[in-house]
Amino acid sequence: MNVEHPISVVICARDEAENLANFLPGVLVQQYSTTHEIVLVNDNSEDESRYLLEEFRKSFKNLNIVTLSQDAKMINGKKFPLSMGIKSAKNETLLLTDADCVPASENWMQLMQDGYDDDIEIVLGYGAYKKKPGFLNKLIRFETFQTALQYFSYALAGMPYMGVGRNLSYKKDVFLRNKGFSSINQMPSGDDDLFINQVANKKNTAIVIDKEAHTLSEPKTSFNEWMTQKYRHYTTSKYYKTHHAIFLAMYAFSQFLVYPILIAALVFTKQYILLASIWGVRFLIQGIVLRVTMKKLNELDLWPWYLLFDIWSFFYYLFTLPSVWKAPNKNWN
Repeated sequence: MNVEHPISVVICARDEAENLANFLPGVLVQQYSTTHEIVLVNDNSEDESRYLLEEFRKSFKNLNIVTLSQDAKMINGKKFPLSMGIKSAKNETLLLTDADCVPASENWMQLMQDGYDDDIEIVLGYGAYKKKPGFLNKLIRFETFQTALQYFSYALAGMPYMGVGRNLSYKKDVFLRNKGFSSINQMPSGDDDLFINQVANKKNTAIVIDKEAHTLSEPKTSFNEWMTQKYRHYTTSKYYKTHHAIFLAMYAFSQFLVYPILIAALVFTKQYILLASIWGVRFLIQGIVLRVTMKKLNELDLWPWYLLFDIWSFFYYLFTLPSVWKAPNKNWN
């Protein structure tokens, strides 16, 4: 059995009183017998967040509120409030999530810290989106699952390259030893993926995929909002380490070309049986892999839609291509 360590959960919020009212209780009532605190960074909020947090603190003495009253110059995105939260944290083990996230169970904190071992400094978790009606919800969840499948697989292969701030843990010493976000302060995003890309390696990184260790977030409700969110995320991927960027680009390129090449081959070669066999083997193997991993990540309801998602991948990469040159939004919220 792993030794329990004192934990500091760090959450940043700007004008998120409604989300805090709905989701913060799920963090505050975690079942964790060892010392723990919730560090809530109230970043220049102009709504009712201040009064709401004061009410929460009356019932939960381990809620540590850090109030910021001005923005940091020359530091974009969430990195400054997150840095202030980390520096205010009393414990060495940090567990990060967002104000619009709720743990999937009361065992989230326990299960995430169970990922630590003697040499482990970083634990990657799964930040899922809530299951709701509509095809857009399925698209968002499938893209989130596919991203997780990649960064979990790379971590298991000894090449960790990113995590998601909705469910991520690392040691405070890792943050301080690498001078925090100083090398990426000029970028609006990157507090999770770029930072992990810089500090993670095959020896210091572990994953936790237990469904009770997931966090759940509210998904976007319009296609344009979702694409705006994805643009912001992808604008940082070009700054990954070279070998990570190459492998990820090769994967995306192969996904993008599958159906154009298949159609071209059908038109010009007429080798229908051979092409159908090749495509069928690919579809079968990929389908088996996705079914197994979707079951592990509690996303099995997406599997019957796999063929449609596979075709959709071509259009998805078309829609997200502008992120290569698009200037990202400087706001993190």
